[in-house]
Amino acid sequence: MKRTFDIVASGLGLLALAPLFAVVALWIKCDSQGSVFYRQVRVGRGNRDFRLFKFRSMRPDSDRLGLITVGGRDPRVTRSGYYIRKYKLDELPQLINVFKGDMSLVGPRPEVRKYVDMYTPEQMRVLDVRPGITSLASIRYRNENDILAASDNPDRTYVEKVMPDKLAIDLEYVPKANLWTDIRLIFATFHEIIVH
Repeated sequence: MKRTFDIVASGLGLLALAPLFAVVALWIKCDSQGSVFYRQVRVGRGNRDFRLFKFRSMRPDSDRLGLITVGGRDPRVTRSGYYIRKYKLDELPQLINVFKGDMSLVGPRPEVRKYVDMYTPEQMRVLDVRPGITSLASIRYRNENDILAASDNPDRTYVEKVMPDKLAIDLEYVPKANLWTDIRLIFATFHEIIVH
């Protein structure tokens, strides 16, 4: 039931959002050189790697300077990228990942291998379900970039504070992952985007 909902919702979403995709793609191309999409290897269900799609909001090859983004002050973020990230437009191409089956609409956010390799055996249980575009942890940590921007060592703050907290929240979701929980979290996500 959850997977059927993901396929139908992501398919309809891709069709409905096609004009917005075109506008954002044009904005990105006019603002900076490089591809429209940013594809990064993340870790998904069953501890398997996949390529996650996002609209590019940073300058090409920004990964070489670090994996942690520190909000609006990060010089790697492009002018269009600031707004694309602020309004979560960069996340929309992940509907492609949902349609393909790499991801779900709702689930623990997929992490890069560097950080997954730091998980404890208990934390590895988040990989029992498909990762998602949104999650309760994403909602509660909507100000994550601000937290990291205020830190003298963003990577350390992420590893020691943010990541363990988010994983603890995700571990509460895993055993009760179902369609109705997902629908509630989708509406909660829309509410957060509109209000903030």
